[in-house]
Amino acid sequence: MPDFQSLMVPLLRLADDGAEHTLAGSVEALAAEFSLSPAEQAQLNPAGRARTFYNRVAWASSYLRAAVLLESTGRGRFKITERGASVLAKDPKRIDIQYLMQFPDYKASRGGSGKPAGDAGPVDVPGGQTPEETFEASYQSIRAAVEQELIARVKAASPAFFEQLVVDLLVAMGYGGSQADAGKAIGQSGDGGIDGVIKEDRLGLDTIYLQAKRWEGNVGRPVVQAFVGSLAGQHARRGVLITTSDFSSDARKYVEGIEQRVILIDGTELARLMFEFGVGVTPVGSPYVLKRVDLDFFDDV
Repeated sequence: MPDFQSLMVPLLRLADDGAEHTLAGSVEALAAEFSLSPAEQAQLNPAGRARTFYNRVAWASSYLRAAVLLESTGRGRFKITERGASVLAKDPKRIDIQYLMQFPDYKASRGGSGKPAGDAGPVDVPGGQTPEETFEASYQSIRAAVEQELIARVKAASPAFFEQLVVDLLVAMGYGGSQADAGKAIGQSGDGGIDGVIKEDRLGLDTIYLQAKRWEGNVGRPVVQAFVGSLAGQHARRGVLITTSDFSSDARKYVEGIEQRVILIDGTELARLMFEFGVGVTPVGSPYVLKRVDLDFFDDV
């Protein structure tokens, strides 16, 4: 899949007919030009919030408009400018950020002398990534480091702390009712490998049986089978098995073929859930809040 700077020339050529083009139509045309498969076109960014290729075409359009090679004609619509047509007449092999620096409008959007001007316009990005991709990569790197530290600290904690952690996480995820209800339910059964019974919802319309253990090595199929057997003894349909390590491939394959619905949460998933639901982590007092233009606000412009 091409990076967004590699899309600038093809996007400008697409608009060289002088007609008005839509972003959605351009994405479709460029996907065909680069022979992208449906799976590649549907690929999402790491955050799962936007399609990668669509996002890259949008950023290519944004940079070309900043250099006045394209101009906006409406929401998600644009056409080529006289400057854009003049540039294409020179048959450039590549248009990228360095190439755009020759245009005063582009330099002005970045603060005038090559230094980014806050949110005033496009900024330099490494490795052909869009600004969003650069931001997302940094975020994912920081998150991965935090999650690794989380699971290391959980493994070093006491069994009582781990039990309370499970309570905090389940309540944060909307299970177990209140903290008091969940706390009473966890660790009270101890019947046949079941560590607790929690409410699936606040009304207690259904229950989930739980086993949460700190293992050093991989949890194999025999442990999972024993837990499933305990569920059968309680006529239970749902269970959650949590470990600070990992499950063997045989154990994971086993739960796919049983009647009960059993969720296996390994250490990696545990840390991910802790991060996602704010358990054991605290927000950093950063002044940076990522924003985008509200297109609905400008609908009547």
